[in-house]
Amino acid sequence: MTSDPGNRSGPKAVLICGPTASGKSSLAIDIAEKNDGIVVNADAMQVYSCWKILTARPTRQDEARVPHLLFGHVDKATRYSVGSWLQDIQRVLEKNRGATPVIVGGTGLYFAALTTGLAPVPEIPGEVRSKSIRIQSTGTQDGMIDELRSHDPDAIRRLDLNNAARIVRAWEVLRASGQSLSYWQALSTRPLLPLEDVDPILLWPDTGQTAARIERRLHRMIADGVVEECRRLLKDWDPTLPYSKALGAREFRAHLEDGVSLEDTIARISTVTRQYAKRQRTWFRSRMSGWRRTTT
Repeated sequence: MTSDPGNRSGPKAVLICGPTASGKSSLAIDIAEKNDGIVVNADAMQVYSCWKILTARPTRQDEARVPHLLFGHVDKATRYSVGSWLQDIQRVLEKNRGATPVIVGGTGLYFAALTTGLAPVPEIPGEVRSKSIRIQSTGTQDGMIDELRSHDPDAIRRLDLNNAARIVRAWEVLRASGQSLSYWQALSTRPLLPLEDVDPILLWPDTGQTAARIERRLHRMIADGVVEECRRLLKDWDPTLPYSKALGAREFRAHLEDGVSLEDTIARISTVTRQYAKRQRTWFRSRMSGWRRTTT
């Protein structure tokens, strides 16, 4: 590995992104192992301590091979943000300057903030957050979407309207600051790791291969006890907190609370996971053109 000429001294960072079940974690471990490195998480759901099986966090065997950081370090009651992750990863990079950082995950916004900077979006006041939670509890976000469409048409054009968290974020920012999310995003700060100073790898496996991996991973989760992991969280489940948006959480909850058969649950999770992988590809294609794309 070469030295990083940017604002971080030490070995050059390797960034690995890709759709779910694309083999990111395995590649990250291999690279870190060969270069005296560390694996650093860039997945928004793998930060939560409550999810290990459902989010396919590294196994004990993986962690024994190389150090893994920023996995499962956040309590489920925490509203962890991109800004929180940037602060955490900056501390990790400063503390491990002599190691090759291999930063891996499927959360494109994390990588965008890391390599292009983070917009200085104001904090959301408690009263705005409370109203947001009340709206979310009704099960519909049509009012939020209508308000954004009237006041922030640029954001609406870029938003994935199937992503509830993104809609809520844009609405909260508009309500809190009087300015659109796109306004704040135009004021991005200097990136922690500029793209030209890292080795950015975008995994792009065949869609059929990804679908097969999704199926295998899902059945492995069942064998490893994912249903019991979900059952333990039901007693104080909070659908307004970010941890509850983990892929498959809603479907396993329906299995446990509404009597949906396990067979139907597996089929539904397989479908929504493939749909999620497709949305990831669309986002990566439009926002990560400067990354080195590879099938393996």
